[in-house]
Amino acid sequence: MKYFIGIDTSTTATKALLMNESGQVLGVASNEYSYEIPQPLWSEQSPDLWWHATVESIKEVLAQTGIDATGVMGIGLTGQMHGLVLLDEKGNSLRPSILWNDQRTAAQCDKIREMLGRENLIQITGNDALTGFTAPKILWVQENEPEIWSQTRHILLPKDYVRYKLTGEFASDRAGGAGTILFDLSKRDWSPEVLSTLNIPAEYMPPTYEGTEITGTLFPEVADELGLPVNTPVFGGGGDQAASAVGTGAVRSGVVSLSLGTSGVVFATTDTPVIEPEGRLHAFCHSLPNKWHLMGVMLSAAGSLRWHRDIFAPKMDYDKLLEPAANIPAGSDGLFFLPYLTGERTPYPDPLARGAFVGLTVRHSFPHLTRAVLEGVSFGLCDSFELMKSSGLENTSQVRVTGGGARSLLWRQILADVFAAEIVTVNTTEGAAYGAALLAATGSGVFRSVEEACDATIKISSCTKPGENREVYGRIYPLYRNLYPALKNTFSKTE
Repeated sequence: MKYFIGIDTSTTATKALLMNESGQVLGVASNEYSYEIPQPLWSEQSPDLWWHATVESIKEVLAQTGIDATGVMGIGLTGQMHGLVLLDEKGNSLRPSILWNDQRTAAQCDKIREMLGRENLIQITGNDALTGFTAPKILWVQENEPEIWSQTRHILLPKDYVRYKLTGEFASDRAGGAGTILFDLSKRDWSPEVLSTLNIPAEYMPPTYEGTEITGTLFPEVADELGLPVNTPVFGGGGDQAASAVGTGAVRSGVVSLSLGTSGVVFATTDTPVIEPEGRLHAFCHSLPNKWHLMGVMLSAAGSLRWHRDIFAPKMDYDKLLEPAANIPAGSDGLFFLPYLTGERTPYPDPLARGAFVGLTVRHSFPHLTRAVLEGVSFGLCDSFELMKSSGLENTSQVRVTGGGARSLLWRQILADVFAAEIVTVNTTEGAAYGAALLAATGSGVFRSVEEACDATIKISSCTKPGENREVYGRIYPLYRNLYPALKNTFSKTE
């Protein structure tokens, strides 16, 4: 029997998933860690945390399953995107990684737009300059920590630091590379124009690979420590969202992935690079060869429902919370909820955006508020969906929903009615780590393509079709769209 390991280096834990060649998940192990906030708006993490958690998680999943480790044929990597890891000429980490959720680089984003031209930047990279991306972090170090920058010889992403520790190779996947905004999106590699304009030596950037390509093999001493075969191949893998899309089967044009976790992500695979002209959607390379994707991000999706529960009904079971909301009519009797509790990213890249209930009257009850939260989040996610369609995404056959919020049939029905599309769930629940394992299995030759791998392992478990409320939501969605422009100036004056 052949086995494959998927490693997911997330912001709060590293997960190791063990899968057999049939796609069956045999075991999962995870080790948690924290990140530091040394100053307001900053977010940093020691790369050593990822490596220690990787080693422990691999050991634990092998012990947990008791398999013959000589059958492990490959490791796929995924993890948090956009983080900055700086190494010196000997491969030593020079400072804590600056993470994706760090917000210190607003001035550097403005500088990037000025140096490259905003429209030119979007056309090359598929994205505007945002504080979460890697490039502005590099400029921040150049300007604020010149002693660190003078020692820098290698620039990596978090999962690629794990790759380096496993194999000794400097390498990155193309889905992750595109998330730095240092990539030429159409050419699927580093952009000479962007690098030279931002004064980043090209030799500091690692070679890039497709998600199914071998990037190196385990060091003998690492293999010995982990209990794995010497020279076990490590594959390219992908950024967490691209790998998660593989893990849910969103690998063909027309199939959209919707992650309904604390944050929300709408993800659509494309056969060619598709760029939203204003940069309101992220356009990245997919972890499949010669595929790309569009992505919209909501910062408080299921997180909005958790906030609502924690404020108004602490510790209430979610099923009990949602049950009476099912009896409230679509549109919540004129009550709207804006889900911008932590600012917003798509379609409004506005850190000052704020949440709001609009239209409250004495007739509104607690279940009205609950349903309004579900509807408001659904409308906000639909903003990304509509932007994708206006950017050229056509023939959307289904939306595959994952995450904690997907467990609610009521919420799935609201999404189906708002999106006017089938909302389906699938049999896989491990997301990015499972996708990374599938990429490794494909690269090893178990499957002829990632599409074949997904067809063989991922099945639809439920399907929710648009119902009688589709027309109601079609009428009130434009009213929701009017609220942010009307309140924007109010939000900016509350700071």
